[in-house]
Amino acid sequence: MEQPVFHYLRSMTVLAILAIIAGVIGIVGSIIPGLPGPPVSWVGMLLAFLAKGLNSTGERMSLTLLLVWLAITIIVSILDYVIPAKFTKITGGSKAASRGALAGLVLGMFFTPIGMILGRLICAFAAELLFSGKGIALSVKAALGTFLGFITGTWLKLVTSSVMLYYIIVYAF
Repeated sequence: MEQPVFHYLRSMTVLAILAIIAGVIGIVGSIIPGLPGPPVSWVGMLLAFLAKGLNSTGERMSLTLLLVWLAITIIVSILDYVIPAKFTKITGGSKAASRGALAGLVLGMFFTPIGMILGRLICAFAAELLFSGKGIALSVKAALGTFLGFITGTWLKLVTSSVMLYYIIVYAF
């Protein structure tokens, strides 16, 4: 018969391993569309919190740290939708450019990662040119704005998920 202490330690180890896996998936999800990177990373932090791991000074992850990162995760997730639209608007693009960029992203997923980048640029440009009736120069500007918004949102998610993975590693074991 297994001792309760060993069962407890084994369950905490499983939680810690799942936390790290969630953190890594969160980073991947920050780059690949369709996977919610920061929310998955936050689940990893929650698992590390539940595993009751200690950092190098013997302190447990605080509930405050966990809740602060939940707030950051929510904010970053909202910004990921807002930033590309704002960049498109700032550079004079219309909703057609945004929709074209989304279509290009979906089409480009079959040829990742270059396809996602080029697909987004080309489709945003084509949509702006064809559906908004703007000239080539303005359509290029709008496509670049959409692309910069995408890159900014991706960078923000990647940084957020990376910092959370750091905390997961620090507190998981």
